[in-house]
Amino acid sequence: MANIVKFSPILKELRVHLCPISPGCNGVRDFVKKLYVPLKKANPNFPILIRECQGVQPKLWARYDFGKEACVSLKDLKAEEVMKKIVELNCKN
Repeated sequence: MANIVKFSPILKELRVHLCPISPGCNGVRDFVKKLYVPLKKANPNFPILIRECQGVQPKLWARYDFGKEACVSLKDLKAEEVMKKIVELNCKN
């Protein structure tokens, strides 16, 4: 299992967009099943939003101080790779 991260105070919110049926979102759905709960337990007051919409491309959005945002694609990634993207966005300034 991937290491669970504590979020930086600069990071204000994470949003995960995924399709409930698309094969390109399999890893994102696995992330939600396997890694979301431990991540949320490590960061209980941090907003992590999971948004499902049929036909949407899987993406991870991070919102930082002063409304700055970053977005990365999660298409065809495995659950552990999704966690790596979260870690990368957590470390981004």
